[in-house]
Amino acid sequence: MKKPQRFPPIVAKFPHFLHGGDYNPDQWIKWKDRIWKEDMRLAKLAGINSLSVGIFAWAALEPREGEYHFEWLDEVMGMMAENNMIAVLATPSGARPAWMSQKYPEVLRVNSLRQRNLHGERHNHCLSSPVYREKVRAVNTALAERYKDHPALGVWHLSNEYGGECHCPLCQEQFRKWLKNRYGSLDALNEAWWTAFWSHTYTGWSQVESPSPLGETNTHGLNLDWKRFTTEQFVDFYLHETAPLKKITPSVPCTTNLMGTYPGIDYFRLAEVLDLVSWDNYPQWTGTDNDIGIGSRAAFMHDLTRGLKAKPFMLMESSPSATNWRPVAKLHRPNVHMLQSMQAAAHGSDTVQYFQFRKGRGASEKFHGAVVDHEGSENTRVFRDVAAVGERLKTLDAVIGTDTPSATAIVYDWNIRWALDDIKGLLQKNTNYEETVINHYRAFWQLGIPVDIIDSTRGLDGYDLVIAPMLYMLRPGFAEALEGFVKKGGTLVTTYVTGYVNESDLAFTGGFPGPLRKCLGIWAEEIDALYPEDVNSIEWKGKSYRAFDLCELIHAESAEVLGTYGSDFYAGRPGLTVNRYGSGKAYHIAARTGPDFLGSFYAWLAKETGIKPVLDKPLPKGVTAQVRSDGKTEYLFVMNFTPEKAAVDAGPQGKKELEPYEVWVTERKAP
Repeated sequence: MKKPQRFPPIVAKFPHFLHGGDYNPDQWIKWKDRIWKEDMRLAKLAGINSLSVGIFAWAALEPREGEYHFEWLDEVMGMMAENNMIAVLATPSGARPAWMSQKYPEVLRVNSLRQRNLHGERHNHCLSSPVYREKVRAVNTALAERYKDHPALGVWHLSNEYGGECHCPLCQEQFRKWLKNRYGSLDALNEAWWTAFWSHTYTGWSQVESPSPLGETNTHGLNLDWKRFTTEQFVDFYLHETAPLKKITPSVPCTTNLMGTYPGIDYFRLAEVLDLVSWDNYPQWTGTDNDIGIGSRAAFMHDLTRGLKAKPFMLMESSPSATNWRPVAKLHRPNVHMLQSMQAAAHGSDTVQYFQFRKGRGASEKFHGAVVDHEGSENTRVFRDVAAVGERLKTLDAVIGTDTPSATAIVYDWNIRWALDDIKGLLQKNTNYEETVINHYRAFWQLGIPVDIIDSTRGLDGYDLVIAPMLYMLRPGFAEALEGFVKKGGTLVTTYVTGYVNESDLAFTGGFPGPLRKCLGIWAEEIDALYPEDVNSIEWKGKSYRAFDLCELIHAESAEVLGTYGSDFYAGRPGLTVNRYGSGKAYHIAARTGPDFLGSFYAWLAKETGIKPVLDKPLPKGVTAQVRSDGKTEYLFVMNFTPEKAAVDAGPQGKKELEPYEVWVTERKAP
C-alpha cells in the first residue's frame, strides 16, 4: 500500500470544504435588488461558502457580438467577496448565444446522418470550428482579464459536462489528420482495421469517413478510433479554452465537470490535462433496501473520479432533493442528503456542491431540487438538510487534502467498454462491462475495503491485489505490467473474456487469453453465451454458486483448479483457477456469477492476501466503512445505506447503533 499523503486544498487560501451550488443570478437580473441580496443571506444561513457562477451565461455576458456586459457579474462577484465566498467561475462555452448560431452556422454540430443541427439545446457546437474557438478564446480572455485579481476567484469551471460529437467536414478532416499521425500510412491503418473484410480496403485518405448509419458501422477499428479521436478533440478543446486562463491566472486551478462513466469520452485521458477532477453525482435513491446497490454504485463513481488523478476531487453537482430528469423524481428520505454528501467526502471529495442553489421559474429544470425553493425562504425541509451538511462540514477541516489509502485496485477502461459495447458476439449489446466491474467492486464495498479504480495506463506499484474483470482488450504494455506485478508477489484476478483482442480490436492468435496465457496458466478455448433462462453453477469449497450469461470453457495448463462447473456438457471442467507465477498468484473466474460468489470469494481472498478492511468486525448488510488518512490520523466514515437501524462495532472506536441512512465519522491513529 502506498504511504498516505496530504494534498494542498483545492483553493490554496481556503483550507475548508467548499460547500455550495450552481448559481444562476443572470436569470434574476430584473429582480436583482431583491433576489440577489436575499440569496446571499440564505447562502450564509445554509453554511454555503462557494457558488458556481457564469455557467451557460454567454447570452448575458455577450448579448451581441463583441459587446460584453460584465456589470451584473461584477456585482455578484463583489457580493460573494463581501460574504467571504469562493467563486467557482465558469466559462460559458457549454451553450452559445443565438446570434452566433445565426451568423456563423458552421459552429453548429453535424450529426452522424450528416445533418447540421438547428440552434438549441446545449453542447451543440463543433469543436473544430475556427469561429467557435475564436469566440471562446475571446470571451475567456475577457473573463480572465477582468477577474484575475478578484478576491472571490477560486476555481475555473470550464464549460459544463463535455459530451457529444460532430461529423461535419471540418471534423472529418481533423479525424483524417489524427489517423495519419496515429498510423503513418494507409497500409498500417488497413491492417489495424482489418479492412480486407468485405473489401473495405482504403486506397486514399479522403475515403475515410466517421461511422454513420448511412455508411460504415461494422469496422470495429474505425469505431474505436472515432471514439479515441473524439476524446482527443475534447482534450484539445479544453487546452484551447484554458490557454488564456493559464496565461492570465496561472495559480487558479481549472476543471470541467465529468459524469461518472459517461461513455463518450475516455476520462482517464481527459484527466491528464485537468488540474483537478470534478464530477456530477445523481443517485436515484429509493428509500428501500435497493439503496444498498445504489450506494455501492455511487461509491464506485466517486472512487473512479478520485482515481483519474489519484488525489482529492470536487463534487461539482448533486441534488439536495428530487432530480427532475429522472423517470421518477423521488424526494430524499430523512438523512439521505447527509449520507449522500458525507459519502462523497469519505471517498475523497473536498467539496459538496449542488445543482442548484435557487430554482428557476421556467424551462426544463424548474422542478429540479435546489437549496432555495420557489417559496423562497429558509423554512423548508430541504434547506434545513443543506444547512445541517454545512454545519457538519465545518467540523471536518482536518479531512481536507487527506488521502484514501488502498492496497486494492480494480481496472475500469473506457477502451474496453467501447469495444465490448460494439462487439458482434457473446451477448451482443448486453455484455454489461460497466455493471460487471461495479459488481466486483461492490464485494469490497460491503466488506469495507477501500479500492482504487484505475485503467490500463496506470501503474500498479503499491497495490497488493489487482482485479481486472472482462479484460477483453490488452492495450500496449498492460499484459507485461500485469505479469511483472504478479512475478513480484502481487495477486491478480481476471475473468471470462480476458485477453481476446489488441488495442485495434484484432483477435490474438495462438489462443486466449493472449499475452496473459502463461501468467494465468490457462487456455480459454470457447465461451458459451446463455439465454436468460439458462443457469449453470460453479462448485467451490463445498458450495454451489449460480453461473449465468457467459461461461468460458478453459483448460488448466499450469493453473490449479479450485472450482468446477456444475452442469451442461462442460460439467466438471474448470470454473475457477489459480496459477502460481513468480512470487505471486493469478486467479481466473471463468463465468459470470452473482453477488453471493463474489462476496464469498473476495472475503476469502482478502484474508489470503492479508488485505484488511477499515474495521476488524464484520459490517451489517448495507453498511460500509471508508477511510481518509494523512499518514498520521485516519478519519473513518461508517455509513448505513439501509432504511433500518444497524448496529456497528468499530472496536477501539466503540459501538454505535446507526439510524437509517446515518453516517458516523470518527478518527484513530494511523498504523
